[in-house]
Amino acid sequence: MTTSLKFPALCVFALAASLLAPAAATAQTKKELAEKVVQMQRESIEGVGRALAGQVAQQVLQTAGQTMRSVPADRRDAVGKEVQADIKKFYDDLETQLRASALKLGPATLAPMLEDKLSEDELKQLVAWLDTSAAKKYQQLGAEMQSTLAGKLVEDTRTAVEPKLRALEQKLQRRFAAENPTNRPEPSASAPKPAAAPKKK
Repeated sequence: MTTSLKFPALCVFALAASLLAPAAATAQTKKELAEKVVQMQRESIEGVGRALAGQVAQQVLQTAGQTMRSVPADRRDAVGKEVQADIKKFYDDLETQLRASALKLGPATLAPMLEDKLSEDELKQLVAWLDTSAAKKYQQLGAEMQSTLAGKLVEDTRTAVEPKLRALEQKLQRRFAAENPTNRPEPSASAPKPAAAPKKK
């Protein structure tokens, strides 16, 4: 005589519900998937703020470098260190502010774009890929790769760019001098003076 195991109907339904629960919990809407992608890109979003702060600080540094030419030679080292410290503090404050702002604006700005441009299936694939170790390592390498490429780019173009930059600076200096007579060099003492007009009798 064979025996068969029989489960009460209630137990069968409970088992089925427990098996289906994880799938229901992981089911996400297209909007939620887009928001998750943005959340997983936190470091990249912060990087946008960091890069923007770096660009602004670099512009300030270039302007300061041009102004340093008017500082007496014996004071340039000391003043240069003070200027660098001021710009470093400016950059640190600005970078913190821009990173925080990028994180605040990121979800509201980027998630709707992803939701509009990608299908639900594509968003699922993107979430799955971003969750892999390869994707995480690639994101971590992003800043290093950009920095390395930028360094190589500077080295490769320095000899071509620097003469053009110097020529532009000289052209701008001549233009500014022409617009502002007070910046024109004074005539030297050895220069011949114009003849005096004859006195009227």
